Amino acid sequence: MEGRAEAATAPITGHCYCGAVAVRAMRAPEVVAWCHCDDCRRVTGAPAAAFAGFAEGHLSFEPDEGRAAPGAPGVRRSFCAECGSPLASRFDYLPGQVYVPLGILDQAGEMEPQLHSYDSRRLPWLHIEDNAERLETSSRKRLAGGSAGGEESGRMRR
Repeated sequence: MEGRAEAATAPITGHCYCGAVAVRAMRAPEVVAWCHCDDCRRVTGAPAAAFAGFAEGHLSFEPDEGRAAPGAPGVRRSFCAECGSPLASRFDYLPGQVYVPLGILDQAGEMEPQLHSYDSRRLPWLHIEDNAERLETSSRKRLAGGSAGGEESGRMRR
């Protein structure tokens, strides 16, 4: 997937709200995406979530990845134990990938999202004007490196 994810220069750095947890990536993210699903909105507290997806081996958290919270089956989300900032999301269906909220990354301005997942669930008053591809439902096949179709058959226009 091409786009501005590669525009961010490594290392990528960031931290939670209170600074207790630092994040560092040695490579640019593989993908940067918006998600409009209910779960992502609730976990971030925002009308839409934006995440940078990194290969697991290129990302580190100091002192650790925080505390995992219960949630949807097959999804692990971690938060700072001190301030509660969301730190990372991992999905069983996307092994080896870690999704970090753009809001905690220092270089977020260099990471323009390349796609919108669940655009059909976008809040009706939220208008994001960009050229990112819009998928009506999940982008899991695209993010896993699969071809379009199946769950992604609901492709929308840009």
